[in-house]
Amino acid sequence: MISYPYRRLLLKMSGEILAGKQGYGLDPDTLSELAETIKYLYQQDLELGIVIGAGNIFRGISGATTGIDRVSADYMGMLGTIMNSVALQSALERIQCDTRVMSAIHISQLAEPYIRRRARRHMEKGRIVIFAGGTGNPYFTTDTAAVLRAIEMEADIVIKGTKVDGVYDSDPVIHDDAVKFDHLTFKEVLEKELRVMDMTAVTLCKENDLPIVVLNMLKRDNFHALIEGRECGTKISKDKP
Repeated sequence: MISYPYRRLLLKMSGEILAGKQGYGLDPDTLSELAETIKYLYQQDLELGIVIGAGNIFRGISGATTGIDRVSADYMGMLGTIMNSVALQSALERIQCDTRVMSAIHISQLAEPYIRRRARRHMEKGRIVIFAGGTGNPYFTTDTAAVLRAIEMEADIVIKGTKVDGVYDSDPVIHDDAVKFDHLTFKEVLEKELRVMDMTAVTLCKENDLPIVVLNMLKRDNFHALIEGRECGTKISKDKP
């Protein structure tokens, strides 16, 4: 068996990435492409957990600004993560990846209830576990849910899968002169208020010495580099190398 620097991974995907070029909902081609990328990790006998946002369907914070009660809006966002999780599960199982969806909100027709020991057992048996429903509580983002699950699963790293190549000092889509960071410390992210993950998620990673790698997950080569220990994207850790 090949020796990799990481054995158990937690992949956090934004909901927006599932929308593809259409900008909302689910794009079947993008979903299939992402499933193939995830299958590559699955085939390396790595233990993999996934958390997906719901920005392609509904955001609790933005929903609250339109007159919906914040708590209700957050629960609507959690339901959106369940929809995305079931869609990804379907795409993965079409290409022979053994997958389980576990939800913090009980919805037994679609997903198993989240139980920490059972989730760990699924991962140990080589199944991809998709964690849906956020933390099950309002006022917490899917970034925080992802880090919480990573800590509970004793993951070696959190991968933040985005549509850009890493963390920049400004938005690279808007600013051509944006500078990419190869390495950052948790302290730098918090002090500079860089938009990597929400501050609660970054603080949890800092307190538990759990590294984060931010990369473009539409480029499969990035995952090849990551699991082989080569540099890719932006790595955030306690200390710089």
